[in-house]
Amino acid sequence: MSIVALTSREFNQDTGRAKKAAERGPVFITDRGRPAHVLLSIAEYRRLTGGPRKIADLLAMPGVEDIDLELPVLRDVARPADLS
Repeated sequence: MSIVALTSREFNQDTGRAKKAAERGPVFITDRGRPAHVLLSIAEYRRLTGGPRKIADLLAMPGVEDIDLELPVLRDVARPADLS
């Protein structure tokens, strides 16, 4: 895996280069010499975040029964539209 650093100006002028570099590894985008953003391929992002998750999987996690979920009471009641 290679790591590439681009200035914001370089990134803005050649996004194609940044996208190609992101396929090989993270691309650090700097502002005034300091890392400000990281560009990753979608495959690397999914690997890092664990990919998409289903709500059923989240509800089946251990300890979920200890979470208090307070839902607000809805005061707005639907009423027919006045089309006159």
